[in-house]
Amino acid sequence: MHRTSFLAALFLVSLPVAAQQPPSFITESSPVIAIQHVQLFDGTGAAPLSDQTVVFDHGKITAVGPASSVTPPSGAKLIDASGKTLIPGIVGMHEHLFYLSLFAGDQPVAFEQPYAFPLLYLASGVTTARTTGSMDPYADLHIKAAVDAGQLPGPNLFLTTPYLQGSPTLFFQMHELKDAAEARSFIDYWHSVGFTSVKAYANIHADELRAGIDEAHKLGMKVTGHLCSVGYRDAAEMGIDNLEHGPFQAPDGELYSKYKLGGGDCDYLAIVGELAQKISPDGPELAETTRVLLAHHVAITSTLAVEENGTRPPMAPSGYMSRVQALLTPASWSHAMTFRAIASGFDQLEETGLHKEMKFEVNFVKAGGLLMAGCDPTGDGHTLAGLGDQRNYELLVEAGFSPSEAIHIMTLNGASFLGISDRVGSIATGKQADLVLLNGDLAKDPAVIEHPITVFKNGVGYDSQAIYSSLAHQVGAQ
Repeated sequence: MHRTSFLAALFLVSLPVAAQQPPSFITESSPVIAIQHVQLFDGTGAAPLSDQTVVFDHGKITAVGPASSVTPPSGAKLIDASGKTLIPGIVGMHEHLFYLSLFAGDQPVAFEQPYAFPLLYLASGVTTARTTGSMDPYADLHIKAAVDAGQLPGPNLFLTTPYLQGSPTLFFQMHELKDAAEARSFIDYWHSVGFTSVKAYANIHADELRAGIDEAHKLGMKVTGHLCSVGYRDAAEMGIDNLEHGPFQAPDGELYSKYKLGGGDCDYLAIVGELAQKISPDGPELAETTRVLLAHHVAITSTLAVEENGTRPPMAPSGYMSRVQALLTPASWSHAMTFRAIASGFDQLEETGLHKEMKFEVNFVKAGGLLMAGCDPTGDGHTLAGLGDQRNYELLVEAGFSPSEAIHIMTLNGASFLGISDRVGSIATGKQADLVLLNGDLAKDPAVIEHPITVFKNGVGYDSQAIYSSLAHQVGAQ
C-alpha cells in the first residue's frame, strides 16, 4: 500500500477508538432528574429566581417552579443545588473546530481540533454551536457525524461553509473566488454535502457577496459575514442575515474615509485604527448603520473574548489565562505568548476599540437589535473553545448588560436565529434538557460562569472538571 494511503487508512481505523465516549465523563444519566433549590436564569432575560426546582424526564423538561411547589416524581434522581446556579446550555454563534497555532510565511495556518474542541465546548456549557467558517470542511462533517452518533461528546453542531473569500486571501487555506458565478457554485456544492449556512470574509467583492447571498437564500441558508471591503449598510441592503464581531473589530469598511464599494484588498489595520480614533459608538454614523441593520433584520454576533486580544493579561481576577495555559500544549502556549508580545504595540488601539465595541453593542440592543455571542477561538491564541464563551459572559457584563441580559444574548437569541428556540435556548417545560449547573451565585459574581459542575445535554450530565483534566496540556495538538 502507498504510504499516504496507509496513513489515511490508519487514521480512519483509529478515529472511532479516539472518539469513543469515555464513561467517566458522564456523571448523571438517570432517566428522571430533579435539580432542587437552585438559582435559575431561564434565558428569557427575566431576573433570576431563587430556590427553584427543574425536573426532566428522558431529556425533556417536565416541570419548572419554586421548590416549595414542585414535587419530583417518585424514583427521580435528586440533586441538591443549594448555593448553585442553573442556566440554559449556551448557544455559541461564532465557533470553530480549528485553532491557529503556526504561520506559513506571513500567513496564519489553522489546525483542526477534532477531539479537544468538541469536548471543551461541552465542558464549558456550550450545548449548541454554529461553526462560523470552516478550514477543514470534511473534518467538520465527520466531527458532527461522530457527535450526532454519540461517539464523541460535544455540542449540537450547525455547520457553516468554508469562507466565501475574494482575492487576495488572508489564509493559505481559504479559496479565492474568481467571480460571482463561482460564488454561486461554491455555495451549491457545500450545501449539497451538508452545510447549513454561509460565511463571507473580509476581502470579498460586492458582486460575489450579492450573488452568494442570493444563492444561499434560494437554498434556505443564512449568510453571515466578517466583512471589511464591503460595508455593513451595503451588505444589509444586499440581504445579509448576520454580521460578525461588530463595526470596531470586523471592521465596517463603510465607516472608513477611503471606502469605495466594490470590494477587494482591505487595509485592515488602517480601517481599525481610523474607526477607533474617529468614530463614536454614540455618533450619527453608527446611528444610521444601526437603523439600516434593524430595517433589514440583520443580527450581530458579539465576540468580545477574541476582541480582547490579550490587552489586559492575565485578565485578573478571572484566572482565565491560567486556565488557558493549563490546557494548551507548551508549544501552543509559547506561540500564543509570542503573538501577544508582537501585538503589544497595539494595546491602546485594541483597548479603545474594545470599549467602543462594547458601547455599540449595548446601543444596538437598546435600539431593538438581535445580539448573539460566540468566542471565535482564533486571534493571538488565548481564546479557546468554550472558555472563550465563558469569558464572553464576563465581558458582556462589563459592557453594561445585566447578568440576565448577558445570558439571554448567549442562549435564547442564538436559538431564535437558528430557528430552534422551540427546543433549546431557555429553561421551560417541554424543552430539551440542555442545562449548565454552575458552582456559585452568578448574579453576584460573573466569574462563576467559569465554574461549571455538570453540563446536561439532552438530559445526560457531563462532568466538566473531568473533561478539563483529561485535556491538560493537549489542546493545540488534537
